[in-house]
Amino acid sequence: MNGISRRGLAILLLIATMMVVSACGGAKPAGQPATASAPAVKKAMKVGYLNVMDDAQAMLAKDAGFYEQHGLDVELVLFDSGTDLIKGIVGGQLDAGVLGFTNAASWAAKGADLKVVGGAQMGYHSILVKKGSGIKSVADLKGKKLATQQKGSTADIVLNGVVLPQAGLAKNDVQMVYVSPAVAIQSLAAGQVDAAFVFEPYEQIAAATAEVEAIYEIGKVWPFPCMVVITSGKALEKDRAAIDALLGAQQMAIEMLEQKPAEAAKLLTKRFVADENLTSPNGSKVAAQAVVQKAIETQMFHWEITPDEIKRMQEVVELMVKQEILTESIKVESFLDLTWQQSKGKSAHGH
Repeated sequence: MNGISRRGLAILLLIATMMVVSACGGAKPAGQPATASAPAVKKAMKVGYLNVMDDAQAMLAKDAGFYEQHGLDVELVLFDSGTDLIKGIVGGQLDAGVLGFTNAASWAAKGADLKVVGGAQMGYHSILVKKGSGIKSVADLKGKKLATQQKGSTADIVLNGVVLPQAGLAKNDVQMVYVSPAVAIQSLAAGQVDAAFVFEPYEQIAAATAEVEAIYEIGKVWPFPCMVVITSGKALEKDRAAIDALLGAQQMAIEMLEQKPAEAAKLLTKRFVADENLTSPNGSKVAAQAVVQKAIETQMFHWEITPDEIKRMQEVVELMVKQEILTESIKVESFLDLTWQQSKGKSAHGH
């Protein structure tokens, strides 16, 4: 195929089942948390996640044993969509989950019993093009085909509300092709689209297996809290200590992601890539673990939610109203519960 090896395409097909969520890191938190002493009988919890880099903290806390260190017996429950994950929380089948802020805002606006209790990852989405395409900026996408995520997703919201307007473009100036990130990369490599708006680890996998390059990264231009930790008000009332322990375990995972990406990649690679190696366009082998490590390093994970981030969340809500995803605005503070974060005595203004 154009720009991609058969083996590279096979790898992309293997990861095609990874769910599309609003993809979307923050400054490195200072210090390491004290390891919780694990009781003899651990608290059982069910935590929802999607198999994307955005949810790395949920997976790493399991793989690195941080949940156990905090006295928890966590069962990770894989979902194919953020909507189904939220239904699990609202319905009481899940204790918590990591997913996109926009999904939480949509359900909270409908009156769902949801609480955002912690941070996860800042929004990082890249626009990729084929090398030598002549497309050097977002403005050059006028009249072009752009593969992106589903309508109403975080990617779609920020693309239409931030990325295109900053480049002087309207939505109708670009031909949108709504597909999963894996299909977006395949389509770009095959020349079926001119660009792809994707998140990690798709960017790094594409860079390793096809002749593509990034021309834009929203995290460098308009950083926003994309992924958050969500639970229900009922779960907090029932056992806040368990939710606090969960957040403590995920804080440890985030600090490993930020401070020891090589160790994190060693544990996480198998979740994203089936084979030990990827094949570059020139036929050379690229270690999958190195690709996943780079994907981690390009992200910004942040367990705190700062006042500035709350303001940016509110801006995202207003974009959702403008794009008629929400019928009316909702105050972000109405579905935030930062009790655990505040109890840690951290100054919530970043580090």
